[in-house]
Amino acid sequence: MTQKKFMTLGIFGFIILIALIIFSNATFVTIDAGERGVLFYRFGGGLDKENIYQPGFHIVAPWNTMYVYEVREQQLEEEMEVLSSNGLNIKVDVTARIRPNYGQIGEIHETFGRDYMTRLIRPEVRSSVRQVIGKFTPEELYSTKRDEVQTLITEDLSSKLSENFIDLRAILIRDIELPDKVRMAIEEKLEAEQSALKYEYILQRETQEAERRLIEAQAKADANRILNASLSDKILQDKGIEATLELAQSPNSKVIVVGGEGGGLPLILGGGN
Repeated sequence: MTQKKFMTLGIFGFIILIALIIFSNATFVTIDAGERGVLFYRFGGGLDKENIYQPGFHIVAPWNTMYVYEVREQQLEEEMEVLSSNGLNIKVDVTARIRPNYGQIGEIHETFGRDYMTRLIRPEVRSSVRQVIGKFTPEELYSTKRDEVQTLITEDLSSKLSENFIDLRAILIRDIELPDKVRMAIEEKLEAEQSALKYEYILQRETQEAERRLIEAQAKADANRILNASLSDKILQDKGIEATLELAQSPNSKVIVVGGEGGGLPLILGGGN
């Protein structure tokens, strides 16, 4: 009986020992905020792409592996040289802001691994930048087409990354650097164009002012012509008679000199009371 009891205790102790060994070697994983985990089962099932582990404390068997991914928005800054449409070397400095799709961490791990920034993002960014900038001349890139270039790169890159479970948040072109001779030539051309536009504006303004003065003078001439045409001798004579009658009716003494045969109006000379 005693021997059987010792055997039972030995088996029980062995089980406890095995359990202690297992738990002492178990992996305790803490997934922080802004992270997600995907578990690889070494002895069954392989990579569990369906179950994405949320932030918190997790216990993982020692023979399994938890891969933790940061799912916050990240930045990739890339400096590169590309060719313009006419074959000139142009230095471009771009920033890509990306974020992995939360629910597709398993797919990303299986296809690219945790180094997906180097294996996926960087090559795609470089490819899109080269492809889009190669459609424009240095002058367009320097002056008028910068926003359009940024939009085209965003559209092209967004399509490629979304197929691989990455959300493109933004593409920012921080700098476009042209060869010094090309840049100086473009600046001189732009300065000449601005000067020409300035002179054109001044000439247009002076022409408009001259036209305004001509219209004003013409209006005054037309008004004088109409007024002169309306002042006939008969009207002037009637107005003179009316004025003479009004003066004659005043209480002051006056001398009236009657005009001659030429139709002259009476002349009234005022006197004292």
